[in-house]
Amino acid sequence: MSSTAGNSGDAQSTAAASLAEVIGAFERRYPPSYAESWDAVGLALGDPTQPVRKVLFAVDPAGVVVDEAIEWGADLLVTHHPLFLRPVHSIAATTFKGLVAHRLVRAGIALHVAHTNADAAVGGVADALAEAIGLVDLEPLVPTPAEPLDKHVVFTPTDAADAVIDAMASAGAGAIGAYTRCAWTTTGLGTFTPGGDARPALGEIGRVAQVAETRIEMVAARTARTAVIAAMRGAHPYQEPAFDVLELATWPGGVGIGRIGRLTVPATLAEFGRRVADAVPTTAQGVLLAGDLDARVTRVAVVGGSGDSLFDAVRASGADAYVTADLRHHPASEARDRAEHDGGGRPFLVDLAHFASEWPWLERAAATLVADLGAAGATVETRVSGRVTDPWTARVPNPEQH
Repeated sequence: MSSTAGNSGDAQSTAAASLAEVIGAFERRYPPSYAESWDAVGLALGDPTQPVRKVLFAVDPAGVVVDEAIEWGADLLVTHHPLFLRPVHSIAATTFKGLVAHRLVRAGIALHVAHTNADAAVGGVADALAEAIGLVDLEPLVPTPAEPLDKHVVFTPTDAADAVIDAMASAGAGAIGAYTRCAWTTTGLGTFTPGGDARPALGEIGRVAQVAETRIEMVAARTARTAVIAAMRGAHPYQEPAFDVLELATWPGGVGIGRIGRLTVPATLAEFGRRVADAVPTTAQGVLLAGDLDARVTRVAVVGGSGDSLFDAVRASGADAYVTADLRHHPASEARDRAEHDGGGRPFLVDLAHFASEWPWLERAAATLVADLGAAGATVETRVSGRVTDPWTARVPNPEQH
């Protein structure tokens, strides 16, 4: 499938974006800072100045996907899985990774990767899978702590308050959600006595001064502390401003690995398994279920990709069922034994092919890129790859299953 931002016949209102602009728009949705420390996300191949008119989205940077990108004339390939997850010492075309890199570079196609940052982000892989199977009221299964914040408290002459607020805001203070320059103020009376070495903006050396002052409070990311203080000092009329920086408590953020949600209408495990199968691409594996097929399912946890390292979080969430991929024998067996021992058999397991669990995100990622660039006056055409990159091509049933 494909979609286009802007009208190709309206050259005056829209234009092709540079690769840097496309990546900038994409990473505002899926910030690289959300990626796990071991991951390799971001631009893997390409010149940031090159124009981008066609973007192909795929789960894997596989050879058949490269074929499609070249045949379609793509300028950029965005994949969920990295081509270079671990360090390599050669990209000679004699290796798989090297051959993919050579083919893309020769065709002028850039490669960008959004992996665990897309898993964690709002509107990312986990949200797309959860919504595809009908879950609502979504929350992160394993929340990432919200960005550490400071509260800056500054006392300034009242007639200088707006200038100080503007300066601190320009350095990043006062940003809360979709709002900027957020500040709280109150007024009072400040008093001080300038010493012999002082250069007072108000008052006289050796005499008590009383000044109508405004107390300003603004929050800012802790990483912006130095810049915010410098901006405040630059705008403040006093030689020695009075200010405090308070480190605020941390709390779970709205992003993180996996999602937990609920079905609006409960279903049996068998019915829910069929719903999941209808929501994802068909693969040789299909959808595997573990548990009582007649049991009621309401609360569901999902993790796109390999998820058997998160059983503890799933149990703690109170999920009736867990939808993920690549469940290995021993972790899955132990999880089922524990579920049966604890009573109720929950969480039941719903195991997908890795490729299938992450595919629903591609359509969303393509659509939001079109919308975001279109809002900025740029046009781009997107397509979700139609090539199935799940490695398994057939399943032979046991005789009793015929």
